[in-house]
Amino acid sequence: MSANSKKAAIRSAERSRYDRWWKNAVVYCLDVETYLDSSGDGVGDFGGLLNRMDYLANLGIDCVWLMPFYPTANLDDGYDVTDYYGVDKRLGDQGDFDSFVRSARYYGIRVIADLVINHTSRDHPWFQDARTGPDARHHDYYVWQDERPDDWKTALVFPGEQIENWTYDRTAKSYYLHHFYSHQPDLNPNNPEVRQELAEIVSFWVQLGLSGFRVDAVPFLIELGGIEAQLEITPHGLLKDLAALLGRRQGDAILLGEVNLPPGQAVEFFGEGDELQMLFNFHVNQYLHLALVRRDADPIRKAIANLPQIPENCQWANFLTNHDELTLDQLTEGERHEVFEALGPEPGMLLYDRGIRRRLPPMLGGDQDRLRLAYSVLFSLPGTPVLFYGEEIGMGENLDIPDRYAVRSSMQWDSSPGGGFSDVPVEELRRPPPTGPYSPQEVNVRAQIDDPDSTLSWMRRLIQRRRNLPELGLGDYSLVEVGSSKVLAILFEWAGRSLLTLHNFSGRPVEVDIGDHLGGEPGVDVWSDSHYQSADGTFALSANGFRWTRIGSNKPLV
Repeated sequence: MSANSKKAAIRSAERSRYDRWWKNAVVYCLDVETYLDSSGDGVGDFGGLLNRMDYLANLGIDCVWLMPFYPTANLDDGYDVTDYYGVDKRLGDQGDFDSFVRSARYYGIRVIADLVINHTSRDHPWFQDARTGPDARHHDYYVWQDERPDDWKTALVFPGEQIENWTYDRTAKSYYLHHFYSHQPDLNPNNPEVRQELAEIVSFWVQLGLSGFRVDAVPFLIELGGIEAQLEITPHGLLKDLAALLGRRQGDAILLGEVNLPPGQAVEFFGEGDELQMLFNFHVNQYLHLALVRRDADPIRKAIANLPQIPENCQWANFLTNHDELTLDQLTEGERHEVFEALGPEPGMLLYDRGIRRRLPPMLGGDQDRLRLAYSVLFSLPGTPVLFYGEEIGMGENLDIPDRYAVRSSMQWDSSPGGGFSDVPVEELRRPPPTGPYSPQEVNVRAQIDDPDSTLSWMRRLIQRRRNLPELGLGDYSLVEVGSSKVLAILFEWAGRSLLTLHNFSGRPVEVDIGDHLGGEPGVDVWSDSHYQSADGTFALSANGFRWTRIGSNKPLV
């Protein structure tokens, strides 16, 4: 390639850095209801969120993902929607939402929101009309059967809480399908009127400033519970239609999908780059936790090697914990119980026999070296990092809150009993903070924000470093053999730049030989747990140590 051709290729790559913002972003998930209460009623709201825009901007994130804020029956934390075109009155009104989106845009922060289109609440006007009979306007918006199918209690999403997938409605005199709770009847994606409704919902919120959606429970969107039907769309046609609509409405808007399937099945939801732009990487997430437990990099190395090639405009979304339990269903039974014993040793910490309802700091016993190793790995995996609110300060869970909601306690802003979330007494909060070592007295923003050695300050530096290294999100990557199963080594290459990341999962110092990967040059340390010197291509990593090193001729200091 000529010098001019090489320069043109680099310029094209640089343009893609901005055109495909989701490939090099840092995403931050929050629940308006548990972030900050500005009205004094004990419920977080858009007014409170607006008051924290400076905080979000200083954190350095690129995108806020909002959990459901729509009107709701509130039996499933907002995922039981009663109106797709409004704001729950407890959280504010449309004007408050608009003010937040405008403010976020001012700070250069995009906003995406949960799109819950597998099901509605049974209180939604569509279902209330549908259940009046087969001739009702919205009857076929849902999936009905006169006789209960044979698989009426198989593949339950919430075993122990959920007893069936088909529930009899006395008014309709028929059974309706629900993959989740019985109060959440499934919509019928085979109905073209339903697909038109979904298109209008997407168009409405994009017009109001959203940059895309996190699509809830994606595999269930195209599953009709085994009913044989003459489908009017291909199984993935709904996603293709929604993606095409977004492309017309706003060219850089995205669909981020919740698809907890093995990589070979999950990748189908990218289509040919014309369905979902992003998928949560559940596979790597689960094996990363196994690697942390074993203090050995082999599980995550194998998980990364299992990832198939994905379309150029698509991306994996990586995370450590999220708003649900830590799901471990892709591990073998033995591997899963190995993680259970280490990270969720008490029965009340486990859920559905597949997950752990805890945040990472308590799971790792507050070990700061291991925690920083884990987040350094997260931010240097191939893909886009996603944080759940409170991770930036090391929040813990409140196991007194039932089920998977234990990790959704209110944000801890100061050392008051309620963490500065609300003026109401802590005992009146719906999702109070934990007591003990992860209480607001021990973990809060105010105590950390000006402390250069705090978790919050360290995370801000990590986020900034990640944003300055586009090769992590945009580049080609390859696993590097360094002679130790304890060390994860990945080489990234993009637009003439190369970056080598090293992470030592063991609790002992390790010396690794990276061979010719430095290209005969010493390399430039751009992020590490300490100051390292290398000699003759050999790196000595401390226990739980990590290092990101620029290599090659193009290695600016950042």
